[in-house]
Amino acid sequence: MTAASTVEDTTLADIESARARIAGGVVRTPCVHSPSLSRITGCEVFVKLEYQQRTGSFKERGARNALLQLSDDACRRGVTAASAGNHALALAWHGRDLGIPVTVVMPKIAPLVKQARCRELGARVEIYGANIAEAKEFAEKFVESQGLTYVHGFNDAAIIAGAGTVALEVLEEVPDLDAVVVPVGGGGLIAGVGIAMKALRPAAKVIGVEPVRAASFDEALRVGAPKRIVMDPTLADGLAVPEVGARAFALARSRVDSIVTVGEELISLAILRLVEMQHGVVEGAGASPLAALLSGQLPELAGKKVVLLLCGGNIDPLVLARVIEHSLAYDGRLVQFSATISDRPGGLAELASTIAAAGASVQDIRHERIFGGPDVSRVRVSCVVETRDAKHADELLEAVRARGIAIHERVRPQPQG
Repeated sequence: MTAASTVEDTTLADIESARARIAGGVVRTPCVHSPSLSRITGCEVFVKLEYQQRTGSFKERGARNALLQLSDDACRRGVTAASAGNHALALAWHGRDLGIPVTVVMPKIAPLVKQARCRELGARVEIYGANIAEAKEFAEKFVESQGLTYVHGFNDAAIIAGAGTVALEVLEEVPDLDAVVVPVGGGGLIAGVGIAMKALRPAAKVIGVEPVRAASFDEALRVGAPKRIVMDPTLADGLAVPEVGARAFALARSRVDSIVTVGEELISLAILRLVEMQHGVVEGAGASPLAALLSGQLPELAGKKVVLLLCGGNIDPLVLARVIEHSLAYDGRLVQFSATISDRPGGLAELASTIAAAGASVQDIRHERIFGGPDVSRVRVSCVVETRDAKHADELLEAVRARGIAIHERVRPQPQG
């Protein structure tokens, strides 16, 4: 079985019907102007805060729309789906609200925080497969053995129509927008947004963004049809789909103006910028639209009104902590270096006072005596220091050298594709 849908091809009328159907069941999230993001990108940026949905992502729109169209028998038997997290969470929440049993199959890469939350919401959670495609094959066994309805996370008409409702809200709040930047995983969101945008404001550009490590939509555009790709792990785990949905691709391909791919460094940096400038915790998939603007690949949007769909906020706290520290280092605001100082009284104080005089702040200092060399009068230290920016970091190191302190190594974060 598959989730019910009223038409074979999703239309604007289906999206408008979905909006009426889910009204009161999902949050109408704000779409706000961001002066800070506008300043750093050169665009007039508005952000649609979909991470403020109750389960932290836009997926609630499609999930509720699909569940509300099930037959009474299907509701009694229950539904199943494969999901790395956000679709699973949405089904679990709205299944509980509507009294429909939910079984979700999550790949092994699914964040632990999402797995735990699904269980808290009452869903039966199975962990299987290295990616969403393998998880889907396992979930389909529940359709055969238990008569469950499979609710596809991005390729079902009801899911696409529900996702498209976000565009109706955007157009009401920013009616004269020039472009909308949409995260792309399986293609359901950009299909729904593209349908609504091109029907109601055809002049607006619909721009998709994918991680370089999981660019299945870009590959589908290149070869003309969905094609299974080999993926690498990505911070944007919600976009890690090895093959874009056939229905979603057919609906989206003529409505998408361009696709941008972004690397891990930019996704990481975008997460940090949103924490600092938007005061929002956004996962890698949700931060990818900002990463696209930061990439320099969209110069035609300079000075234009651009809406970024911040589609999800379910990031593992430990991953968030690592991302922030890595991005601060990449930004030049955390600098790590090793130096040799006197092991006599006052040696460490001289280094610390030099750092303080330069206006920097010591985060960590560690002594290395065993492997520091045979000179017992001197000791190697490894320092992590907070600075204002990359220029300030360079000034700090020059000040240290000017005091006669030898710097042996400055550790820089390695760029990741």
